[in-house]
Amino acid sequence: MSDLDSGLRRVLGPASAIAVVVGAIVGAGIFFTPTLVARTAGDAHLAMWTWVAGGVVAMLGALTFAELGGMYPETAGQYEILRDAFAPWVGFCFVVCNATAIVAAGTAIISIVCAENLAAFTGSAASASRVTLMAVIVLFTAAGANIVGVRWGSAIQNVTVVAKIGALLLIAALAVFATPVAPPVASQAGAASEDVPVGMRLFAGLVPTLFAYGGWQYALWVGGEVKNPRRNIPLAIVVGVAIVVAVYTVTNWAYLHLLGFDGVAGSSALAADAVSAVWPGVGARLIASAVALSAFGVLNVQILSGPRLLYGMARDGRFFAVFGHAHPRFATPAFAIAFVSTISASLILLAGKGGIDKLLTGLVLIDAVFFGLTGAALIVLRRKRPDADRPVRTPLYPVVPILFLLFECLIIYGAFRMGAAAAWIGVLWIAAACACYAAFFRRPAR
Repeated sequence: MSDLDSGLRRVLGPASAIAVVVGAIVGAGIFFTPTLVARTAGDAHLAMWTWVAGGVVAMLGALTFAELGGMYPETAGQYEILRDAFAPWVGFCFVVCNATAIVAAGTAIISIVCAENLAAFTGSAASASRVTLMAVIVLFTAAGANIVGVRWGSAIQNVTVVAKIGALLLIAALAVFATPVAPPVASQAGAASEDVPVGMRLFAGLVPTLFAYGGWQYALWVGGEVKNPRRNIPLAIVVGVAIVVAVYTVTNWAYLHLLGFDGVAGSSALAADAVSAVWPGVGARLIASAVALSAFGVLNVQILSGPRLLYGMARDGRFFAVFGHAHPRFATPAFAIAFVSTISASLILLAGKGGIDKLLTGLVLIDAVFFGLTGAALIVLRRKRPDADRPVRTPLYPVVPILFLLFECLIIYGAFRMGAAAAWIGVLWIAAACACYAAFFRRPAR
């Protein structure tokens, strides 16, 4: 066992590790992102091909990360990968940006989405202050469960993954076996879309699609608590992504079958509209419960895995020592979980959903930068550590990691096209993390 893992227990089997990956990817987004993809693509066929292309990119990433996961089967594996491939400051910047931006803001938004849908399920018209309070309660519920023990967090993850995959398969089953009450809206591709080249529409639609597919890297963050990690981490990444690609493809076909292209492109509550096409009056509340449960599952997996990066880096001597201590009774990184949860709760209370939404393009840029660097790390480590133990190897090397890196560069370009101001905030966030490393952690005490 690595020294980074001291105090943690390997209790996650292969099914739980796969559930972490699936739960991290399948969030609330699949219940409304297809509307944006359809509007961007301009017709049903291209919309479906966009989701297929996104699945191919996700599998490229999964195959790349699987080899790295087998090489680094410890807690905070992605931090160690970037540290060893490039430099300690690169790993530090990744962890700090991830904890203070990606995970903290992500859990804040997801907590609000969960609270809004809980209110919709109960049929009550919740005020903004009530939704905010519910979001904070949901957040700290997930944090508390994960502090008490990784088995609790894993159990929640397994249940919510089964529930939300079941909800998506229900939509698919309705498309196969049930007849919509009203015929699907006939497809009318917008005239404006016809003036835009197909390649540009495909790329533009691919940006939100790839956001919906992200999350397989979470298996690298909890490696210190996975049983037989050199086998189960690569297995979880590849199998988890394969499950999601299949479910997303089928679900998007079902949306189009039940609502028609214009119905999907014009929907403001896609999943609810799809179910209501067969079960009028029932769909909205039924799907609100599914979205709430799905959001809670993503919230849980982020709290389960994200703080472990801080824990691992602190164990490595490159962050404040208190975050490297496991709870003596629960054997979990309690201080790191509390730290990230507190930042998230502060964002909920101070910024609200609208304020956080304005930062999301910058957060996407940060994510793409470190995704790309991790893909490039595979090529670097093949040269720097040619004799390292690699339980699995990326097929078609180096084509697979190079293609993945190129797609992440396109995402960075897309972030600037979608919102230059927010994208520059992402750049400044990374620069601030670099400055923090130079000021406090350039020469860590071991």
